[in-house]
Amino acid sequence: MVMTSKLMRGIAASLALSAVSFGVAGCGRAEAGTLQGGRLTLPVNGGSATVDTASLAVTARAADGTRLVLSEAAGGGLGAPGPVTRTAGGAHWSYPDKGLTVTVSAADGRLRVRMRAERDQKVSWPVTGTDRAASDLQLPRGEGLDIPVRDAFWNSGPGGLAGSTVDVGADLALPLWGFSTGSAGGGPHGTGSAPGGPRHGVSYLTPTDLGTSLAFTSAGGALRATAAHDFSGGEGTSDYEVSFALTDGDPVAPAADYRAYLADRGQLGSLARKIARNPANGKLLGAFHAYVWGEARTAAGVARLRKLGVDRMWLGYDAGPDPMDAAAVRAAKQAGYLVGPYDSFANGQDPKTADSPTSAWPGTVYPDFCVRKADGSAESGFGGRGCYLSSQAFEQAEPSRHYLADRTRAMTANGADSYFLDVDATGEVFRDHAPEHTMTKAGDRANRLARMRRLARGFVLGSESAQPWANGVLAFDHGSATPTADGLWALERDKGTWGGYYPQDAPKNFFQPVALPAALATAMYDPKYRVPLYETALHGSLVNVERWELSYDKLPAQKTTRALLAMLSNTPLNFVLDGPSLTRNGKELAALQQYFAPLHRAAGTERMTSFRWLTGDRSVQRTVFGDGVLTVTANFGGTAYHGLPGGCVDARLRGDAHPRRLCPAQVNTPAP
Repeated sequence: MVMTSKLMRGIAASLALSAVSFGVAGCGRAEAGTLQGGRLTLPVNGGSATVDTASLAVTARAADGTRLVLSEAAGGGLGAPGPVTRTAGGAHWSYPDKGLTVTVSAADGRLRVRMRAERDQKVSWPVTGTDRAASDLQLPRGEGLDIPVRDAFWNSGPGGLAGSTVDVGADLALPLWGFSTGSAGGGPHGTGSAPGGPRHGVSYLTPTDLGTSLAFTSAGGALRATAAHDFSGGEGTSDYEVSFALTDGDPVAPAADYRAYLADRGQLGSLARKIARNPANGKLLGAFHAYVWGEARTAAGVARLRKLGVDRMWLGYDAGPDPMDAAAVRAAKQAGYLVGPYDSFANGQDPKTADSPTSAWPGTVYPDFCVRKADGSAESGFGGRGCYLSSQAFEQAEPSRHYLADRTRAMTANGADSYFLDVDATGEVFRDHAPEHTMTKAGDRANRLARMRRLARGFVLGSESAQPWANGVLAFDHGSATPTADGLWALERDKGTWGGYYPQDAPKNFFQPVALPAALATAMYDPKYRVPLYETALHGSLVNVERWELSYDKLPAQKTTRALLAMLSNTPLNFVLDGPSLTRNGKELAALQQYFAPLHRAAGTERMTSFRWLTGDRSVQRTVFGDGVLTVTANFGGTAYHGLPGGCVDARLRGDAHPRRLCPAQVNTPAP
C-alpha cells in the first residue's frame, strides 16, 4: 500500500516555508474565534481547535468534520479559572490557586498556548495520545521514530518506552512529538483502520524545552505521552509554551511543521550560506567522517586513503600525546579532506593528575570555574572525574585571560581547518550557583552558542548530538542521527563486551566489533520504526552523522541497514581508522564513499521534501530532496520491489537516465 504524502509534496512545490507548505492548510493569520460557555474555539490551519478554559482540555475539528482529541485535562487539576479576557488573537485568563496565567492564540495557523507561573511548581500538560483513533506516535529520538501505538514491543519492557520519561531539552533531538490517526499503510502493528482511510495528525512543539519532560505510559495496550513543565524562577523556566498544529498524518509532519516554525522566526540555518561565508565548509559535501589512529593519522596513511579513491573525508583525532602532525594535516588538506581535533570546554580536573589533556587547564581554572550546586559542592564531571566547568566563568574571563582562544590556537597549531567541540550543542546544560559566576540553564545555553559562533568564524565546526538551537552555527553534528536507547549505555559500560580505551593506537572501544542485544537492535535500527524527523527539520542546515563510538564497522550485523538509512537520509557514514583497518576495510569504505559523494554534493544543501513508505510492511522507503534534485529508494526487506533487490538502494539524480544502485553487503565481497 503506497502512503501518499500531500504534506511533503506541498514542500516540494514551493520554496516558501509557510504552514501551508506542510499540510496545515489555511492562511495562517491570527483570528479571534469564539468563546462560549468557557470553551474558546479558534481557527487553525486545517480546521479549528477548542480549549476548555476550566481544564485546558483541547479538541479539534478537521476540515472534513473529523473530531480529534489533542489533549485531556491537565493532570492534577488547575483550580477554578479566573475571568476570561478576549484579545485580538484569542484570550487570556488565570488559575489563581496555581498562580498561573494562560494566554491562548491562533498564530501562523497553529494553536499557541503560553503559561507563566508566579511561583515554582510543576504542571502536567498536555496529556496526549488519548484519542481512541490514535495509531502512531512520532518521536525524535535521534533521527526519529514512528511507533504504532499498539505495538507490543514498545508497550512492554524490551522496548523501554512505556514507563519511561525523557527530558525534552536533553534527550530528544528536536523539541516536539506527534500523533497520527488512521492507517499508516496496512502494517502488521496498526490499529485495524482500513488501509487508505482518512488520516489526521497533530504536531506538538515545545519551544520552551528547558524544564520540560515527556512521560510515556501504556493504557489499554496503547502508548500515551504526557508532557510536564517545571516552572522555576531560579532555573529561568517560569514560562512554558506549546504549539499545536493539525497535519495530514504524514509520519514526518511534526518535523516539517517545526522546520516551518524555525524558518518563520529566522532560526533555520543554511549550509549553503555557511559555505559562502567559509568555503571550507563545502568540503563536507560528499565526505564520510572518521576518527584516525596509528598510521591513519600520518601523511602516509592519508596517502593510502586517497589512493583508494576517497576524494572527500572529515578526519578527526583525539587530544592525546600523538595528534596529527603538520605534515599529516597538509597531506589531508591537499587531498581535499577536512582535519580537526576533538576538544571539550566542559570538563576540568587537577592538571597534576588529569587523565585527559582536554581536562587540564592553566592556573586555577580548576577548581575556580567548577559549576556549583545549591549546597556549594561541585557538579561532578564526565564519569565522576573532576567537575563540569561553568560556561559563565569562561565568558567572564575570556576578554582578559583568553583561556578558550589559547586552547583553540594550541589545538590547531598544526594547521587544522575543522574543530569538533564535544557536548557544547547537546541538551545537557547547568544552573550554576557559584556567586562568582552565577548562571541559569538558559544562560549556559546562550554562552555555549556564543563561543561556538566565535569558533565557526574560523573553522568548520561540529559538536555532539546537536540540538536545533545550535543549527545556525554548526556545520556538522555527530550523534543526532542515532536513536540511542537506554540499554546502549549499560552495554558501553561493559568493557569486556564493548572494549576499553586501550591499546592507545587502536582502542578496543572503537575497534572491537559488538553484537547488539536483540531488543536494543530493534529499538535503534529496525527500519520499520525509523523515520527521518531530524533530516526533515534540518537537512540543508547542517550535516548529521551517527555517534562517534558507533562507527560503521562497530556493529557488523547492522551494516547493511545503516548504509541504507544513510543513503536514504543523504547523511554520511562515520568510521574509525588505523593502519590494519585501512588494509582490511579500505576498499569497502572507498566504494561506499564514491557512491555517496555525488548524491550528497547535489543534495546536501537541499531540504528533504518527501518521505514515503512504499509497502505496507514499511520495508521499502523513499525520500526526495529539493524539487526532485535527488530521489532515493531503499529496500530493507528480503524480496525484490519493482526490480530493486532486498538490501539495496537506488538513487536517481535529476537528469539521470537510470538509477544508481548500491547493495552494501556486496561491496566488499571478493569476485568469484
